[in-house]
Amino acid sequence: MTAAELQQATKALAAMFSCFPQSALADVEMQMRGYLASVQDADLADLQSAIQRFMRGEVKAGNAQFCPSSAQLCIEVRERRTIRELLARRAAGVKLGKV
Repeated sequence: MTAAELQQATKALAAMFSCFPQSALADVEMQMRGYLASVQDADLADLQSAIQRFMRGEVKAGNAQFCPSSAQLCIEVRERRTIRELLARRAAGVKLGKV
């Protein structure tokens, strides 16, 4: 991610953290660093989509009462990437006259 994308990712993660209860003992700065490190190679759009799905309670594997772990978030980010790539391939096939 670029520096600008990292800023947007940080804002998206902060929004997610504010939607779920956090332990009073949690070190928010370290938590943010850990999440950013785990998603640094992700596409920003996939990350934002995954975060929105967790915040809406749309991720079946997620617990709607708690913030997802960085691993859970990465799994959903990969799901979003896979779906985005499949849709792009389908659209490219339609444009080329292939179905």
